[in-house]
Amino acid sequence: MADAAVIRVVLADDHPVVRGGLVALLETLSGIEVVGQAGDGEAAVREVALRRPAVVVMDLRMPGVDGVAATRRISDEYPEVAVLVLTMFDEDELVADALAAGARGYLLKGAEQDEIERAIRAVASGDAIFSHDVAARVLRRVAPREAVRALPQLTVRELEVTELIAAGLSNSAIAEQLVLSPKTVGNHVSAIFLKLGVATRAEAIVRAREAGLGART
Repeated sequence: MADAAVIRVVLADDHPVVRGGLVALLETLSGIEVVGQAGDGEAAVREVALRRPAVVVMDLRMPGVDGVAATRRISDEYPEVAVLVLTMFDEDELVADALAAGARGYLLKGAEQDEIERAIRAVASGDAIFSHDVAARVLRRVAPREAVRALPQLTVRELEVTELIAAGLSNSAIAEQLVLSPKTVGNHVSAIFLKLGVATRAEAIVRAREAGLGART
């Protein structure tokens, strides 16, 4: 019965020292077990197939198949597995690509033990991990500058919601992605419809895509 509560984790990073440090750290945490390690994206996908973890802690810059491509494959083939990307402060574009590929959130390299533990437990339970300042920077990568200029009436948060509407996400999926309540998302959607002068979700999607949102795959 106790085993059911253990969060199984696969670590993917091409630096053995980084992996070793994470293993040592996670071994001190109750209810978290490292069940596999990988030095590149291809190996990470193999480890997921073999170990069926709850969480993959994924470095983005790896040789061969990188973290973004591995995240996309894992999200497509094993949607029950949560990918938590490891990122540096200057990797906003890669983070945006990883989130578009299906990652549940990101963890900054050098994060404190409690942050790492909180992030792993959160994504394992189905939550997403984002901080507002980095999310705003990532949004500027995901949403082209032309889109921001084309929809100047929208706030940063409304642009985030509009981007996800344009990508085809439901309100409940948007709520999960942005860690908001469904009611808050509904309020944002109503405000977006009013500001864009549209009456339906389909019309909002058309307007958003014309502005360049929702186009990333």
